[in-house]
Amino acid sequence: MQKMMPSSLRVLYAAGPGNVIGTYQHWSQQKDDPSQVSVTYSGQFFEVCRELNANAYVISSCRDKRTLQDGAFILEHRPIPFRKATGLLYHAGQIWYGLRLAITAVRFRADVAVVADGTTHWFMLSLLPRLGVQVIPSLHCVLWRKFLPMRKLEKTALRWGKRLFQRDCRAILAISDDIAEQVAMLTHRQHRTISIFTPVYRREQFALLKPPDEARSPFRVLFAGRIEPEKGVFDLLDIAKQTRSLSPNIVFDLCGDGSALDALRQAAAAAGLADSFICHGHCDQSAMRRRYEASHAVIVPTRTDFVEGFNKVVVEGVLAGRPVVTSAACPALSAVREAVVEVPPNDIAAYAEALVTLMGDRAFYRQKQQACLKLQDRFYDPKRGWAARLKTLLLTCKSQNYGASALQPEYRET
Repeated sequence: MQKMMPSSLRVLYAAGPGNVIGTYQHWSQQKDDPSQVSVTYSGQFFEVCRELNANAYVISSCRDKRTLQDGAFILEHRPIPFRKATGLLYHAGQIWYGLRLAITAVRFRADVAVVADGTTHWFMLSLLPRLGVQVIPSLHCVLWRKFLPMRKLEKTALRWGKRLFQRDCRAILAISDDIAEQVAMLTHRQHRTISIFTPVYRREQFALLKPPDEARSPFRVLFAGRIEPEKGVFDLLDIAKQTRSLSPNIVFDLCGDGSALDALRQAAAAAGLADSFICHGHCDQSAMRRRYEASHAVIVPTRTDFVEGFNKVVVEGVLAGRPVVTSAACPALSAVREAVVEVPPNDIAAYAEALVTLMGDRAFYRQKQQACLKLQDRFYDPKRGWAARLKTLLLTCKSQNYGASALQPEYRET
């Protein structure tokens, strides 16, 4: 006898490390979370559940341990144990978290589990379909570092996780072609449907943003993101040193918080760059707007030793009409390449030369700036976003018996 889906879909969503309770409180007042520039994925998830009249259990790995129940929603901040550990202890934390997730899914009587990367090892999710829960992995980061060899335990975990993408999941959500290609490589192109989505923004956030003033001096370069070594912030300081030797007329504004913030400020002061390498700390939406308006270009110097996601700052620079300097270490590059000055990963001199060229070559700057304007509409289109892709998949889950379909060919829609 085939399993009958309940009339009201029950969805468990493992949402990553964000403050989903805070986002929910804003969403319930019909507001976007002001701490984020893009429309949050948890906010999109709440909206999809409302449209489908679904019950939801949302779990975040946010360190602020809390629980909230409101109507059809249960929200929990459940930190991952040993998240900052290395070696076997880290993997033990991932496995334990995956087991707890499976227990919660069963107790909640979930029909579907939507699980963001970083929640647990992928192979742990193969437990869920055996317990009657369909799985939709949501991939926001590459599966492995593109430019470095995999560590032994990392390679083993991915090899064990291959089965999930081949047969145990219902479908796969991915934010970039780079991620989709890695899934294809891992599974030898024998995988479930891959549905590619884009981050979504509100047009009004950027509509009234003043265009860059090419004649204004100094030439201001914006970095936005976590202040961590793997995000290239100390490389950025070295870039600032090189640009100072090539041109004294470039200023760097860094927006974000992180474990390396104090050390970076001290290093900039020691290098005599405190006046041209300014760490502003965390900036909310209004502060970020001011920083974008003051900027001429955006830089994203992520290092190759970091498992990078789409890095939405690349897109936000384009939406702000500011050319972006980055490398292929950022999967977002392929979506907005025309508006980007691409440099080799980790190449300090190339980053510095790209910035000096943007500042000094007005025709080249305008070419990249015009490319920004041509690429913007797709990121304002909710039909390309995560919520639209997820809603389609959830409707399929609700109407079809799990396991009835064969392996799907690769599906790309961007």
